[in-house]
Amino acid sequence: MVYAIIPARSGSKGVPNKNIINLGGYPLLAYSIVAAKKCKEIDRVFVSTDSEEYAKIARQYGAEVPFIRPKSISGDTALDIEWFKHFVDWLNNKEGFCPEYLVHLRPTTPLRDPEIIDKAVMKFVGSDYTALRSAHKMTDTSYKTFEVENDKFKMICNKGFNIESTTLPRQAFPITYNPNGYVDIVRTSQIEKGINHGDCVQAYITETTYEIDELDDLHYLQYLTKRKSDFVKTLFNNIEVI
Repeated sequence: MVYAIIPARSGSKGVPNKNIINLGGYPLLAYSIVAAKKCKEIDRVFVSTDSEEYAKIARQYGAEVPFIRPKSISGDTALDIEWFKHFVDWLNNKEGFCPEYLVHLRPTTPLRDPEIIDKAVMKFVGSDYTALRSAHKMTDTSYKTFEVENDKFKMICNKGFNIESTTLPRQAFPITYNPNGYVDIVRTSQIEKGINHGDCVQAYITETTYEIDELDDLHYLQYLTKRKSDFVKTLFNNIEVI
């Protein structure tokens, strides 16, 4: 058995009500629910939220929302492991069963192909990895990126202030990848130990994927949904809104 869990807290400050904001005619949250429900490898789809309004929308698109998440683990500083653990404990206490695999789908990464999610599940299930995380190739290597300390650039990778090596062409450095939230998979056995991903995480490389964190991100995703209107129509095809 494989369950999907979609975290959707309210109270976003960068983009108010981000998780239910309209994108291409649908609430942002609906994209993750519908993608999960169309996956052949996912048996049930849950939403963990602290909002009755969000819960109502999630149920309309077919997700299970059997509880309202406590506010104490839903604030800006709340950690993923907290709501993961709350969900796993709820399943064990209320249903007496929790599957080994949980597919973690963030609402802020809306444009997903269910087939790509299914391939990730098939790749991970039965493996020895502690978790799976998706990422895409960065346009430039992180070996050329900086922190700022005392008004001076400091290289992130070697913590040095001599940045001369960053003038080398990007081909001189290893390829680096940006985690993108397309699909992550965790093990409940790890969650019960207080661990999200562990020390043997399977890399699942996807095409470049866009997330919504700031208002500019939303504007770009709105542009993309217009360009990919056929994809959006196909995703929501045959979905009955209750």
